[in-house]
Amino acid sequence: MTDLSAAHDAAVTDRVRLAGSAYSTDRDLAARQSLYRWQAPRYDLPGIVAEQLSGVRGRVVDIGCGNGKFIQRLRDERPDLALLGLDIAPGILASVPGPVAVADATRLPLATGSAHAALALHMLYHVPDIPQAVGELSRVVAREGVVIVSTNSDRDKAELDDLWQRAAGDVLGTGRGQARISLSARFSLEKAPAFLGEGFGRVEMIELPGTITVHDPEPVIAHMASYRAWADQHDVPFDATIARARSILLDHIAQHGAFEVTCLGGILVCRC
Repeated sequence: MTDLSAAHDAAVTDRVRLAGSAYSTDRDLAARQSLYRWQAPRYDLPGIVAEQLSGVRGRVVDIGCGNGKFIQRLRDERPDLALLGLDIAPGILASVPGPVAVADATRLPLATGSAHAALALHMLYHVPDIPQAVGELSRVVAREGVVIVSTNSDRDKAELDDLWQRAAGDVLGTGRGQARISLSARFSLEKAPAFLGEGFGRVEMIELPGTITVHDPEPVIAHMASYRAWADQHDVPFDATIARARSILLDHIAQHGAFEVTCLGGILVCRC
């Protein structure tokens, strides 16, 4: 591992940064979520999760629940479930329908086998010790239960990486700038099965490919700006790079009519 990638990993997993800045409110998370409104095909992720839980009865715990998007859907559609939301960031839990609690994925405040299902959606890459978190998921879920995990591919949104490097290079006058930080790189769709296989006997992957098409730069700019908590990791003036990216997008859309972003995420369904 290079010094740069080690620094990025440390930044992505720093609890103070996560709780105090990146997820102190749901503003930045909501900006990243909202970009998918322009994706085709559209995936109803909460609906997919609810479908995977159709045979589950009892307690479901959403670990790293964020702004409660999945809990709210389950609360509406599955009032029979006993739902619990956990997150390390107290601020983002403020609007999540309870019960909720502040907790660390590597030390879950749950008895062994006490949950019938667990969700770990787009969050395991933020955990410093991923194998320990997988072990905790395996521990707290009953033997006949299910764990649903999600993350993005190493190839996800490559066009945004290219846009950032072009914009950063223009700001610095270097041709192409340093790559932007990747949140999911530590636990990408390609790496996840090996991690999860250490705790679960069966891991089924559901790939969710798509293309985001925008005719206005603002949804993309909001997504890129949502990484402000990691601005110090980019070695380039953050606001100036965002402004330059907006100009590049405006020119691209004027010339081509739209800007396209190729996406690849996925859900992994784990059982003992």
